[in-house]
Amino acid sequence: MHDFRLYIEYTARAIEAIGVLIIAIGAAIALFRFIFPLRHNSHRSYIVLRHELGKAILLGLEILVAADIIATVVTEPSLERVLTLGLVVLIRTFLSLSLQVELEGRFPWQPRKPEAEQPR
Repeated sequence: MHDFRLYIEYTARAIEAIGVLIIAIGAAIALFRFIFPLRHNSHRSYIVLRHELGKAILLGLEILVAADIIATVVTEPSLERVLTLGLVVLIRTFLSLSLQVELEGRFPWQPRKPEAEQPR
């Protein structure tokens, strides 16, 4: 049983590393594309940079939440650990929700705007 917990802990750490890498690589790509536009006729847009950075952070946060849940399953179940997980998930969910509202201009439960009205 100890080996099983160890493998799950390694899995949780690997998923955490993937989440951090997604945020870091996404930010690097967004900044690179902002500084060095791939097309000569494309313009540098702060709004596009924020949108791309937000997407990378949002994806990374979702993966980090999954890693936290897996890591909590491995540890000894205590009220303190479960409350800590709940607080971390609550904070990350709030960040994800606020980022999604910032990026899309709507809450997830609201209908999508037509393509012509969405910012690029």
